[in-house]
Amino acid sequence: MFPDTTIEQIDLSMAKAWKAFQLYSKKSLKERAAFMKAIAVELEAAGDELIKIAMEETNLPEARLRNERARTIFQLNSYADACERGDWLEARIDEAIPDKNPPKPDIRKMMVPLGPVVVFGAANFPFAYSTAGGDTATALAAGCPVIVKAHPAHARTSERVAQAILKAVTDSYMPDGVFTHIHGASFETGKALVEHKYTKAVGFTGSFTGGKQLFDWAQQRKEPIPVFAEMSSVNPVFLLPGKMKAAASEIAKQYAASISLGVGQFCTNPGLIIGIDNDDLKVFLDSLAEAVKPLAAGTMLHTGIFKNYVEKRANVLAQADVESFAVAEASPQLNQGVTTIAITTADNFMGNPLLHQEVFGPFSLVIKCRDLSEMLELTEYLEGQLTATFMATEEDLKNNEALIDAVKMLCGRFIINGVPTGVEVCLSMQHGGPFPATTDSRFGSVGADAIKRFVRPLSFQNWPDEFLPAELQRANPSGIWRTVNDELRK
Repeated sequence: MFPDTTIEQIDLSMAKAWKAFQLYSKKSLKERAAFMKAIAVELEAAGDELIKIAMEETNLPEARLRNERARTIFQLNSYADACERGDWLEARIDEAIPDKNPPKPDIRKMMVPLGPVVVFGAANFPFAYSTAGGDTATALAAGCPVIVKAHPAHARTSERVAQAILKAVTDSYMPDGVFTHIHGASFETGKALVEHKYTKAVGFTGSFTGGKQLFDWAQQRKEPIPVFAEMSSVNPVFLLPGKMKAAASEIAKQYAASISLGVGQFCTNPGLIIGIDNDDLKVFLDSLAEAVKPLAAGTMLHTGIFKNYVEKRANVLAQADVESFAVAEASPQLNQGVTTIAITTADNFMGNPLLHQEVFGPFSLVIKCRDLSEMLELTEYLEGQLTATFMATEEDLKNNEALIDAVKMLCGRFIINGVPTGVEVCLSMQHGGPFPATTDSRFGSVGADAIKRFVRPLSFQNWPDEFLPAELQRANPSGIWRTVNDELRK
């Protein structure tokens, strides 16, 4: 429906974004926050029309889309408030001591915006991780113009959201070029955006193949730039003996719901379940099969995701010593994913790297370990993850310090007695993890700390007060918290 944006149009858009950066980066925290809140208002004002378009394009149900839009609006308002508070600026002031030998200069430091940020829309979240999603919101909070490449799977939805943002640009008197929306289904569009001289950072949520390619292009530039890509995670769940003895059946029902939630199309889907091969695990598996079999098949987001799920699921089930243990009994229609549980041994898993890969959809692989020692050994074969989960009693935790330490090294969010699906938008959330979950485990894409992805530190030495940024001036007109001579104060 929408033609790919040409290279010439990309050049023009990037030049406008660079020009806008010179103006927008100087906007006060209060002005940026007001702009972000204006976007939230316009997103709400798009009303049922926006929901209808998204339903037609994504196969997602109305309730899910309304909840996701509400989350996106919450993110915009929450990050706007965080922007205005200014904690993320990490303002530091060390005042001069002229009579010291040698004299100590006045040094002041804060975070400053990087420049134009390219954001790639996500296939599985048309609102929260796409056009007006977390990457866009946090980049705007940081003082960076944003260029969004719509995801082809929901291009009309993205276009309608872009219209809402551009209305907020006009109503808020923001510079032309502070937000740009483009289309492109070809790799060449993405490559041109990443390699453009005015692009200073990239935000991406999607497949490992896509994210790694963007990262590689960015590092091969004459001036390498950061790519904050969330890519691949199987989110291992460790079933420890004490908890299994107490609640194996209940845990199974909990995880049947988590594996099938949203037809498994979440980056936090529990794709690996690791337990000790004993009677308690048998109870768990029987209960899991009982809960999975009556589940309805669900229509997946688009044909590309469906085909990828069918192919990767088949590849895993075709491997030696992998058993298809439980499959939902409903007859699927075209583009519908069927919840599937497979089983293998720890030995087989450790010897077959193909089993380590994410199967994006309602699928989970149960791994049987001989004992806790083998469970610990297995962690050496796991790559970086967004999440890891322990189903454990306090006694289990006391007795497995080495396992806890090993798993902490693998993940960005460590969960106890819960499910990984569901990502709370709050300052304490870490939605990122060691590679290949993300390209930089120091940052996450959820919560106000995500603003820090799009800034860098800059020190000012012996500058006259009137020429300093407001956040570093003596009077602190922005009213933010600052560390002055090693003391936090306002």
